[in-house]
Formats: sequence, structure tokens, C-alpha cells
Amino acid sequence: ILLLNSVEMGVEKSKKPVKPLNMVKIVKKTTGKFLRPRCHEFKRLKPAWRRPRGIDSRVRRRFKGASLMPNIGYGSDKRTKYLHPSHFYPVRIQDKKDLEALLMVNRRFAVVVAACVSRKNRQAIEERAAELSLRVLN
Repeated sequence: ILLLNSVEMGVEKSKKPVKPLNMVKIVKKTTGKFLRPRCHEFKRLKPAWRRPRGIDSRVRRRFKGASLMPNIGYGSDKRTKYLHPSHFYPVRIQDKKDLEALLMVNRRFAVVVAACVSRKNRQAIEERAAELSLRVLN
């Protein structure tokens, strides 16, 4: 049995994946969904949130035991908002030419290939992303 290493076989060794520039801990605040008040009582009311505006509304007046209203305090940290768990910001790519914009920022942004891209074009995008040392998330 003849054993050849990957260089002799003409296959390049894969590079180490790019490490993200920002490794801030991502904190997700766990909250339930904010439902429209009294939507469970009426079939005609959809559960999508609507701000209560009635003069006697318990929710608007923030009574104890009433459902909570969304406010700015539930927002994500500005530094980690929209951040993927791999600590990269996802950028949707539809064409091979779109990758050139990410050339200098490859440690901050990662590639997400659009669902409408064909298999042949996807393969070309992945090859070009490897050349530019870009992380592909999907």
C-alpha cells in the first residue's frame, strides 16, 4: 500500500477557518412572546401585538398581574445585535461578484448564500469564498 500525503496528490491542505474579530459574549434575554391583550378571549383578534389604547386598559396602565408591554429594555445589546452564534455578521450573497465587497472585512462578516442560487453558482461562490478566506455559514 502506497501512502501519499495530500500535497503529493495535488490536493491543497485546507486553511484554518477565519477567527472572528469580535468575541463579545452574546446574551439573549429570554422573554415570552408579547401577545395582544385579550386575544385569547375573541377569535377575531389575532395574537400579533397591538398597543392597548383604551382609557381603562389594565395592560396600558401596567397593573400588577396584567400582561407586559414591550419596551426598549427588552432590546439586545448594540454590540451583539444581529450577530450570528459564530460571532460573524451574516451577509446574504447572490452572486460571485458580491464577495469582493467582503474582502477587507472577512473577520467581521460571513457569507450566507441565498436560497435562490443554483448548485453550480453556489459551488463557484464557495470556491471564491475559500480563496478570499471568507466563512460560509450555510
